This record gives sequence, structure tokens and C-alpha cells, in this order.
Amino acid sequence: MGRNHRQLTVFQKADELAVLVYRLTAKFPSDERFELRSQLRRAAVSTPTNIVEGCARDSRRDYARFLDIA
Repeated sequence: MGRNHRQLTVFQKADELAVLVYRLTAKFPSDERFELRSQLRRAAVSTPTNIVEGCARDSRRDYARFLDIA
């Protein structure tokens, strides 16, 4: 269907948030490296990733499902 995720404001904001989370969590203590920091980073990346995945889908139903997950 040719949706461009980069044109979606929600994607832009989610991507900015993911970058910010990575910057902030880089300052976490090393004992949080594999726990809280990892969980926060995965959660932050999940939203823009699901938006991209939804935009790549052909059906409106799949598109909507991935946006709902995001």
C-alpha cells in the first residue's frame, strides 16, 4: 500500500522519545545495565518499530493492528 511511516507525527515523536531514552539510560549505573536500562530501551524502541511494521503491511486491518500494538 506504500505508507510512509516517516510522515506520521506519531512515528516522529516515538522515534525522538526512543533516542532520548537511549541517551538518558546511558547514564544509568552499570548494575542496571541488563535490567531496568534494557527494559526501558526495548519498550522505547517497540513503539516506532510497530509503526514501521504496520506501515509495511498491505491490509488496513494489519496496519491498524500494529498501530494498536504501538
